[in-house]
Amino acid sequence: MSWVADRFGVRLEGDSALTDLVQVALRRNPRRAHLLVSTVLGKHVPADPRTVHDTGLELGRVVGKTLDGRSALVLGFAETATGLGHCVAEALGADYLHSTRRSVAGVAARGSFEEEHSHATSHQLLPEDPGLFARTETLVLVDDELSTGRTARNTIRELHGAAPRSHYAIAALVDLRTDEDRAAMTRFAAELGAQIDVVALASGTISWPADFPAAAAELADRTPAPSGMVGHRPAAVVEDVRTWPAGVRESGRHGFGADDVRAAREATAVVAEALAVGERVLVLGTEELMYVPTLIALDLTGRVANVCVSSTTRSPVVVLDEPGYPIRTALTFPSSDPAADGPGSRFAYNVGDDFTDVVLVVDADADTAALRTGLVQQLREHTDRVHVVVLPTSRPLPPPLRGPHFGTYAPDDVAWLLTDLSAVALEAPIEEREEAIQSGGAHYAESLPVEYQPDAEYQQLFEQALTETAARIAHAVGVVSETVLAERGPAPVLVSLARAGTPVGVLMRRWLRFAHGVDVAHYAVSIVRGRGIDVQALRYLAAHHDPAEVVFVDGWTGKGAIVRELAAAVQAANVMLDTAFSPELAVLADPGSCVSTFGTREDFLVPSACLNSTVSGLVSRTVLNPDILLPGQFHGAKFYRELAPADVSGHFLAAVAARFADVAGDVRRDWPALQAADRTPTWAGWADVESLSERYGIGDVTLVKPGVGETTRVLLRRVPWAVLMRPDAGRDLDHVRLLAQRRGVPVHEVPDLTYRCVGLIHPRYTRGATGADGRAVQ
Repeated sequence: MSWVADRFGVRLEGDSALTDLVQVALRRNPRRAHLLVSTVLGKHVPADPRTVHDTGLELGRVVGKTLDGRSALVLGFAETATGLGHCVAEALGADYLHSTRRSVAGVAARGSFEEEHSHATSHQLLPEDPGLFARTETLVLVDDELSTGRTARNTIRELHGAAPRSHYAIAALVDLRTDEDRAAMTRFAAELGAQIDVVALASGTISWPADFPAAAAELADRTPAPSGMVGHRPAAVVEDVRTWPAGVRESGRHGFGADDVRAAREATAVVAEALAVGERVLVLGTEELMYVPTLIALDLTGRVANVCVSSTTRSPVVVLDEPGYPIRTALTFPSSDPAADGPGSRFAYNVGDDFTDVVLVVDADADTAALRTGLVQQLREHTDRVHVVVLPTSRPLPPPLRGPHFGTYAPDDVAWLLTDLSAVALEAPIEEREEAIQSGGAHYAESLPVEYQPDAEYQQLFEQALTETAARIAHAVGVVSETVLAERGPAPVLVSLARAGTPVGVLMRRWLRFAHGVDVAHYAVSIVRGRGIDVQALRYLAAHHDPAEVVFVDGWTGKGAIVRELAAAVQAANVMLDTAFSPELAVLADPGSCVSTFGTREDFLVPSACLNSTVSGLVSRTVLNPDILLPGQFHGAKFYRELAPADVSGHFLAAVAARFADVAGDVRRDWPALQAADRTPTWAGWADVESLSERYGIGDVTLVKPGVGETTRVLLRRVPWAVLMRPDAGRDLDHVRLLAQRRGVPVHEVPDLTYRCVGLIHPRYTRGATGADGRAVQ
């Protein structure tokens, strides 16, 4: 019996299976008054997960008969058919992608189209692999119903224009097209010059009297919109379940292959095992997330007497507690997914009070405060226990940035695993940044200092330093490169810590080509003191290279803070990502004795420390600001194109590389002795820093910056208090003396320094503070 048929004269006629698969409800939508409610999708009506899964597999087998051996890509329509499309692809062993209404930062849409009759019309396709559509012969489009076929035609037209093919298949549970709609599909296929097969598990027609839309709208207007059911139980206990393994995809939003199906089945078994549930369980998916909830429910059926699966939805359906009407109850709650069409009401239908447990499955992006205060709180009034299963959100890995579009290095010199923030205003005066950093009001990586631009006198000091030290740098590059090759060869992957490490990584890459004829990959990634390394960048590296071959590279060590930061961050990332990156750091100079892979332990001037972006490909220091960067994006940086006239990045590289041939013999002579020596870090520099912090009453080792490179950075980017310098520092520290003079910073000679110089930052900086000699800080 159908309440809608009896009340309004709506007729659903066709195959004997038709009324077993769908029922008719009313919806609050001026585009279409009725809604076909599937009994086998696990969407609006809770269903046995075995029925949901088996029905999808059966539709896949029917599709398979049309392929005639052709390879296929399956495309499912959000939100209702995402789980169904997964099952069709599973049956075919094919790759799968579903459309989405969620916007994902940094991911360009491969196609977009409209579903005119839907409550939310806009879809987009966001495959991680740009070649996904080009690899297969047949595109299979899966929807829960074919009412007119217009959505399928819109999609095919969009995709055919970019990647034409000769065969399409359209699959649905039910096909209710009219003769006119079928003729339109035939004409469309002829227009494209392609074969379009349409398959369904049942077919028929739906008809209604002329006054039905107006009568249904009138009933909807006087029927209160669902606002939640009154609960009759004490508030249920909420349990969080986070056992889903990292790296396993939770949906087909960005692509899903046969390997992903196997991984998901293993993961859902782990989740189901972790759930302590009663005898009547509802596994509740969320909007586009339907397939994994179905698999979890399947895994529960072996040990629970009564298991159903359904999903939340954005479709506003008229709720009527009438016999023969499919939507009897509703929970209404605000959207918890800010990236999916913005705010608005969402619904969970036919949840009722019959379940001892509700297992709510969401991905991490939808696990928001609105979810906890909205849907979760409502579910607590209708069950004994609420289990919130949070799945990590899988995202496409952004492509690297390369010159000349980002930075001035050649494209094969370095791939920047960064987000381009060139259009974002991030610079602040040095004094303002220092106040904010030391007061705890901001982290140093949330903004950028105004880039120091050298005058002619300072630029001349850089040129002088480069001339005097180019051979020394080339020798150190050769030594550290040979060490890396011996320990991690034959094709190490160089990963420099942006930005000071990047010129060194480029030089190491060039040495390996010069000395051994090998071209190695080189990336630049961000690491932020106190925040760790960019995990998304490590995810990219793990997807494209063997982590055992990755070598992290930096310019020099000061007291070793970044060495410690890297070790802790990589260890944590390895656990999170199930990877085996080595936390060891290779550096050009290790005056602090913090690492075992180095070119030298002398504290000498690396001329790239004299300048900022103009010797680093015009790339800023890295930025980690949660107000700007979205989940899934790499840490950020800026490309200062406007500084091109002052760029000496290429000049620096060329000057050092030109000395490779001169030092090659010395490197071959010196490197074996270094290999045989005890290279165990002593951390002597750290002890020196602690002593200086105590001697000068600073009390915070992060404000003591030892070594030539770090002292230069203090004078360029921070508010310095004083510079300590050994009496024998030499002329190659003239740039430090010049910068200190210009900023009014005293230089004190200290004979017992481990380092040649040390920069001090005032521990209680405010504007007008005095320096170590009593002078006002400038």
